[in-house]
Amino acid sequence: MIGFLIKKTFFDIWDNMFRIVLLNLGFIVSLAFPVILPGFIPTPILANAAAVVGILWCFVYLAAAALSIKAVSDYGVFGFADFLTNLKAGWPAGVIMGLAALFSFLVVRIIIPFYLEMNSIVGLLLGALIFWTLILALLSFQFFFAIRARLDTKPKKIFKKCFIIFFDNPGFSLFSLFYTLATLIVSLVFAMLLPGPAGLLLFLDEGLRLRLMKYDWLEANPPAADSPRRRRSIPWDVILIEEREKTGTRTFRNFIFPWKD
Repeated sequence: MIGFLIKKTFFDIWDNMFRIVLLNLGFIVSLAFPVILPGFIPTPILANAAAVVGILWCFVYLAAAALSIKAVSDYGVFGFADFLTNLKAGWPAGVIMGLAALFSFLVVRIIIPFYLEMNSIVGLLLGALIFWTLILALLSFQFFFAIRARLDTKPKKIFKKCFIIFFDNPGFSLFSLFYTLATLIVSLVFAMLLPGPAGLLLFLDEGLRLRLMKYDWLEANPPAADSPRRRRSIPWDVILIEEREKTGTRTFRNFIFPWKD
């Protein structure tokens, strides 16, 4: 399943490279607001307020991008009008996730150092507990926008399903986090234009989409759902037959000269 996920993500990025680059370019421009704009505001309070608003906007943009990327994951395309529609639909989830990110930043920047500076076992334990709680949240919330795009619109239910996906798929969640870190490093080489944030959102949406197929299979095979051993041995080769047919295989020539086939 992991191999097919990486393959399909790469194919979809290649086939929709122009759209992916445009989404990433839009995010880079959005990122300039919280990073650069506050430097031109002399009043500290207003500068901080501008940074916060800019960060929230970046998350709203990511929410709209995730809703748009869903079409690519489903073997379709999206246009500018679709992005504007998704911007209107996704802004509440973007704001909430942005606030969660800001809160996490404050915890790392202020609360954890406060406990560590206590120079006591209690402070060390509390600091460690908060740190690992944030790691758990990071592993779970990486699917936030994909879940918003595919499963639910209510923030409370989205957060709940984030934890459900993580605890039922810890190995996949950990792999996704490492994939995200590796992709960000590669993206720096291409000035964040490829694969960039849009490529990461596509990977996470593709991954969630394939994981949901597992639950469809478990629902269609009730005895398997009652057996922990069978839940760990999902027949991905059977589940992904149709997906592999749709995705197909390509040679290097197919990538460079697709019109010659």
